[in-house]
Amino acid sequence: MKLRIYYEDTDIGGVVYYANYLKFCERARSEIFFKKGASPHNDNQFFVVKKVEADYIKSAIFADELEVTTKLLSKKAASLEVFHEIYRADELIFTAKIKLAYLKDYKPTKIPKEILEFFSSI
Repeated sequence: MKLRIYYEDTDIGGVVYYANYLKFCERARSEIFFKKGASPHNDNQFFVVKKVEADYIKSAIFADELEVTTKLLSKKAASLEVFHEIYRADELIFTAKIKLAYLKDYKPTKIPKEILEFFSSI
């Protein structure tokens, strides 16, 4: 997923606010669903973030164009682990390993086969 950094994404110094990198990763995961004509939230079923390991390598700044990539690292019955990389041109500036738990009625539940297929194709 490609995106541009707007003023609203930055702090007073024009540098991307650290929490926004996680928002960019969230958007990239949502795009996986949107490209399949689906929603990442269906009625009472959805993913929640259980764990994040992030590495801030370099700062993005106002007007930068970034690309967020997503790779499936592992899958279990009720959880997934994905790896995100954020690039500015060919320069890696951020990585995150994120564990997602799948919930139904706010309780962990088995991920439906069609949802797993979305992530298997990335």
